[in-house]
Amino acid sequence: MSSSLAPGPRRLHYAWIAAGVTFLTLLVAAGSRATPGVILLPLGNEFQWSRATVSFVVSINILLYGLIGPFAAALYQRFGLRRVMMAALVCISLGYGLSTLATRYGHFLLLWGVLVGGGSGMAATVLGAAVATRWFTARRGLVMGLLTASTATGQLIFLPWLASAVTEQGWRSAPLIVAVATAAMVPVVGRWMRDHPRDVGLRAYGETGPVTTEAPVSGNPAARALAVLGEAAGRRDFWLLAGSFFVCGASTNGLIGTHLVAAAFDCGIPEVRTAGLLALMGLFDLAGTTASGWLSDRYNPRYLLFCYYGLRGLSLLFLPSALLGPAAGLGVFAVFYGLDWIATVPPTVRLTADVFGRERAAIVFGWVVAAHQVGAACAAYGAGAVRTLFGTYSPAFIGAGALCLIAAVGVLPIARGLHSARAA
Repeated sequence: MSSSLAPGPRRLHYAWIAAGVTFLTLLVAAGSRATPGVILLPLGNEFQWSRATVSFVVSINILLYGLIGPFAAALYQRFGLRRVMMAALVCISLGYGLSTLATRYGHFLLLWGVLVGGGSGMAATVLGAAVATRWFTARRGLVMGLLTASTATGQLIFLPWLASAVTEQGWRSAPLIVAVATAAMVPVVGRWMRDHPRDVGLRAYGETGPVTTEAPVSGNPAARALAVLGEAAGRRDFWLLAGSFFVCGASTNGLIGTHLVAAAFDCGIPEVRTAGLLALMGLFDLAGTTASGWLSDRYNPRYLLFCYYGLRGLSLLFLPSALLGPAAGLGVFAVFYGLDWIATVPPTVRLTADVFGRERAAIVFGWVVAAHQVGAACAAYGAGAVRTLFGTYSPAFIGAGALCLIAAVGVLPIARGLHSARAA
């Protein structure tokens, strides 16, 4: 390995290879989060479980997916990106592969809720934030947008595939597909991923100024994650970031990602068609999130978040009418909702780094993502309970839309003094 820290003038910077491997890892992991939405109905029908009962398993998965995030960020620092990514993929593959043999409710709680939830949490948005922060100084917002958009790309690829497989071969085919796909990524990560630019004799992409040597991180990763939480919790901006991301989770994968297929089925829309609608949303999200990353490098992220949450809230308030109206209404919903499905991530990552600094940004963002997944878990179970109680998902959609409008106003004070000083 060369000891030089300056890249050759015409060589592709290894940061782009690390970003590419991370993109593929997040894309495959997205298949694990797309699976519950397409098997919610057939799984419940086979075992005679209510929507609320099946939704509880999904909510445990989502909750652990989020709570693992800040500890995963500490694990990246302690053990390296590559080893943690490989461990995450193995957990997801084992959890879904073994679930095809499950026959009891406790099996699904352990495999889907704990094992897949924990593995997904180590290969999630926090991973993208850690890679973008560690490997990139220039183009960081764009890269974060692309890595976040990998979830949409995974949805675009996996949802129609999984829905067709479930329709033709039964629900067990979906987790089996995800298990094989995640297992196939393990050797790719082992061969091409690197933990840090210095491992290949480089500096972060776009890094200028004097060379600095980072002190190695040691000690208990869990203790470090909790210590950073204690420091961040004393600042108002942390709670505004966490609160807005709670709403983000409640209005995306917890609600739409888990229950839209079932809600559309209630309105007479076939599962495969709804999965195609979710894939269309993923296509627009791919464009919207990538554009959001580009915009986050250039414009005030607070105003971007205001627009994103406001648009999402209006879209959710419109959804009950769209489900009962002409097919064109669902198409309109898919476009507007899809454009900002996870477009909130790049500006949230930038605000987190601005407020808490580069060194702690990944761990603080991990705790913000934990709030996101707590919101998602509440919505995943709550929407199922609402459907069981009232026979319709409309109150859940309307309530989520109202929360988004509140969040749109709540993000405006975040880092206001900091950005005003920079602008001056």
